[in-house]
Amino acid sequence: MAANFLVKLFEHNNWANLQIIQACSALSDAQLDAEPQSVTKGSIRLTLSHLVSSQQGYLSLLTQPVEVRVDVQSTFAKLQEAARISGEGLLSLARGEASSQLKSRLQTSGGYFVEPWVVMVQAINHATEHREQIKSMLSSLGVTPPNIDGWDYGEATKALIPISG
Repeated sequence: MAANFLVKLFEHNNWANLQIIQACSALSDAQLDAEPQSVTKGSIRLTLSHLVSSQQGYLSLLTQPVEVRVDVQSTFAKLQEAARISGEGLLSLARGEASSQLKSRLQTSGGYFVEPWVVMVQAINHATEHREQIKSMLSSLGVTPPNIDGWDYGEATKALIPISG
């Protein structure tokens, strides 16, 4: 049952990433590139691009030897597709579908060894932090951010049902 929880965490992560990208796809270039009026550093466009390229990097770290990894930068127009593909790859690992290819210790390009679970935790935390930053930037622009927390995902997937009576 614990593995099911991990899968649900990655399913929520993928859903929330796509929801925030979709919400931002309606913004003008001026809104996407506006300097935030908060402690957040970088525009919505830069933060979304960083979120997705990092997710691609986490998947690469988990599935490819260090010598063949490359940094992938997607155009803004292709962020949703890149997030979906890399998200599905991480979800596959969470399901155990490709766990046989995982080593017990991975080598980072920064000179560290790391266990795969650390990368999986980082993928979830990193995305959550940046989605919240983007939501803050949207609010400062007068744009209502999407509701993408765990309760919202529970409602969207019919796992949170009001008791009628």
